[in-house]
Amino acid sequence: MSSSELNGIPLTRDFENGGVSFWYRQIGLPARRAALPGPRDYDVAIVGGGYTGMWTAYYLKKAQPDLRIAILEKEFAGFGASGRNGGWLSAEFAGSRERHAAARGRQAMIDLQHAMFHAVDEVIEVTRAEGIEADVHKGGLVHVATNPAQNRRMHAELADLRTWGFGEQDMRLLSREEQEERISVAGALSAMYSPHCARIQPAKLATGLARTVEALGVDVFEGTTVTEIRPRNGKGRAEAVTRKGTVTADYVIRATEGFTASIKGQHRQWLPMNSSMIVTEPLPDEVWERIGWRDRELLGDEAHAYCYAQRTADGRIAIGGRGVPYRFGSRTDVRGATQPRTVAALRAILTTLFPATAGARIQHAWCGVLGVPRDWCSTVHLDHATGLGWAGGYVGSGVTTTNLAGRTLRDLVLRRDTELTALPWVGRQVRQWEPEPLRWIGVQMIYTLFRAADRHEHAQMRRTSAYARVANIISGR
Repeated sequence: MSSSELNGIPLTRDFENGGVSFWYRQIGLPARRAALPGPRDYDVAIVGGGYTGMWTAYYLKKAQPDLRIAILEKEFAGFGASGRNGGWLSAEFAGSRERHAAARGRQAMIDLQHAMFHAVDEVIEVTRAEGIEADVHKGGLVHVATNPAQNRRMHAELADLRTWGFGEQDMRLLSREEQEERISVAGALSAMYSPHCARIQPAKLATGLARTVEALGVDVFEGTTVTEIRPRNGKGRAEAVTRKGTVTADYVIRATEGFTASIKGQHRQWLPMNSSMIVTEPLPDEVWERIGWRDRELLGDEAHAYCYAQRTADGRIAIGGRGVPYRFGSRTDVRGATQPRTVAALRAILTTLFPATAGARIQHAWCGVLGVPRDWCSTVHLDHATGLGWAGGYVGSGVTTTNLAGRTLRDLVLRRDTELTALPWVGRQVRQWEPEPLRWIGVQMIYTLFRAADRHEHAQMRRTSAYARVANIISGR
């Protein structure tokens, strides 16, 4: 597309909307691997070639090299959220701490959070050990509050973390001087900092993982659509049914996250939530002088319809948020295409936070889907009786959680009783989402209320808007 503007949004001459994420545009799409050649038999069959599937295969092969493992992927390894996300290798975990604690006790929830801290460093270590160049930089995470209501929520969140035993070394308030020294965000009233976060280039991590598991002997079949997953029948084995043939295995692991609804019988398991991103052209030195951001922390805000951002390795700002959050009938996006109004909304957030970017052009826009369980809490599970397992429902916090899921599934498949298998998200059972049109109506109401709450709070409300409280009740968060 050669036009310099889209609905008034300045664009670079090579602006692209959809197709693939900027991350793949930067490195090029990987060469396609062969499809499943016909019926096959394995020890473990993994449905979905994203981070969850690849980490699971990686750790299983490392633990037991003679295992016969196949990954079955509809498009190409890393096509979904794994290659489209915001690049937050963060210790943030989806869901309520109280809900996880109710499953196995307060200490189990604390152990889960510490496991996430460790998972950040585990991913970094694996990239080093396996020679995966993914633009990793552990600069931490900054959350900013830009109005009084957000400021109150930030302080309440910090106080709650203290009651769980997490101290200054895990999350702390920044002084005004520290805040400005790290990232100069217009209108920021306060900021919190956590060291447990690193920036990555998502597609580089995905393609590097795919090469690594292949080198370990995992069969990665692309262009292979799984239509149904069947449990063991009597003395039979579990099955992954594809149009190319049926794969039988001792265990079939569902690792399809936001695409789970496409599998027979899974239509209401996890809601595919849409998230969108834009990225600027490389910014000149004078703009970075005004913004700072020298240690390349990840950046988020305390809004209800929150944003997430990173400074890329080549000097751009990539920023994302919820665009059109849900499509009727659990449909997914049209290969990453993003609505012009979503591009405009994200650019408005960008220039509000960083006025120095007002003249910067937008080079790429894209979107993808993430999986949301009905209680908004991630889960990992394996049933030895049926031979079926799964992990997901990361609600946008999957870059790190997928690694924890892969190591946990390894222990479950190998029947190991470990600290990981005792964590409270293991075996969590969640009710299904409502049927249509209730599902669509509910999600539209939730995000309409969240956006209304953000508008009211920016009008200098000092407390969280009642709109947000109603949205949280409807959502079941």
